[in-house]
Amino acid sequence: MKKTIALLLFASACFAQSTHTPPTPASIAQRRVERLTKVLSLNASQQQQALTIFTNAATADTTIQASLKTERQSLATAVQANSTTNIQTAAMQIGTLTGQLVLSEASSNAAFYQILTPAQQTQYTNLESHAGNYGPGFRGRRP
Repeated sequence: MKKTIALLLFASACFAQSTHTPPTPASIAQRRVERLTKVLSLNASQQQQALTIFTNAATADTTIQASLKTERQSLATAVQANSTTNIQTAAMQIGTLTGQLVLSEASSNAAFYQILTPAQQTQYTNLESHAGNYGPGFRGRRP
């Protein structure tokens, strides 16, 4: 009986984990704007503009991320098959898609930076330069 209960609890925990839905582009942007509002004291107009900027970027990034996942799978298959041509093709596609993500991020950061006051721009630049990333607002890996 105890084993059955333990098994049911384990199965339900596994099921609960497998049904996790990823955040939407709008919720990603909303959380980002909330964090930036706390740090930079964004006014209502800036918040709305930032939400639009970051929602558009996150929406575009979703498509790129899906393509990137597919290409990484293609690369793994090519490696297992020792197919140098397919390895090269997948690697080049991954590089192109990664470049598109960097471009999207930099473009959204540039648009966001333009809606800030000079004091906020200084604060934003200082904040991000201490984050150890690739520039203001970059969402890549951080230490």
